Amino acid sequence: MPENTVRVVLAHGAWADGSSWSKVIAGLRSEGVKAVAAPLPLTSLADDAAALDRTLERVDGPVVVVGHAYAGAVIASTGGEKVASLVYVTALAPDEGETVADVFYRTEPHPRAPELGPDRHGLIWLPEEAFAGAFAQQASPQEQALLAATQRPLTAACIGVPVGRPAWRDRPSWFLVAEEDRMIPAENQRFMAERMNARVRTAPLDHMPMVTAPHVVVDIVMEAARELVSGR
Repeated sequence: MPENTVRVVLAHGAWADGSSWSKVIAGLRSEGVKAVAAPLPLTSLADDAAALDRTLERVDGPVVVVGHAYAGAVIASTGGEKVASLVYVTALAPDEGETVADVFYRTEPHPRAPELGPDRHGLIWLPEEAFAGAFAQQASPQEQALLAATQRPLTAACIGVPVGRPAWRDRPSWFLVAEEDRMIPAENQRFMAERMNARVRTAPLDHMPMVTAPHVVVDIVMEAARELVSGR
């Protein structure tokens, strides 16, 4: 099976949208691999998993599904039979019966991490100053400003619902640990990656490596794709 028969579906995290994957999509394309970003509404975990499933319906398999941050829970909730492997990019990986909030708050937050809470509409926004302070401190000021200006909030319903049996229990998985992540501490990431028995890569990256170090993300996704091709 040639590499160009593998497809990649990318799931964005909270306070982002599909454009956050632009550099990774371009990098994968240069490797001959087609990728699409799933548009997640960030209204509930069930809604987001359904949106991912609809995107999976539009692509031929086999598929490597990649999730960033909150979307780690989303990619593990998909029922898509085309999904062959999972890649977690500094992501959250609750186990059966856990919530996203359970694993997010498992460790002490970074001193620069923002305090989060819903507004009167039940939406959780990231404070503008957090994009430079914690979300993407390695990005350029222009990139930070763009991320802040285009952020999409998520609802409390996304993070407070226990998950079912996660897909990573039944499929091979990879995990990119971002050692300088100020949103999800690296200690927490390592705990989840080890629990998943994932293949782990670590790098001195912030919470948005798809923006600040896309080549690293492309490399780990291509590793998953090549293993799928080789049938190991």
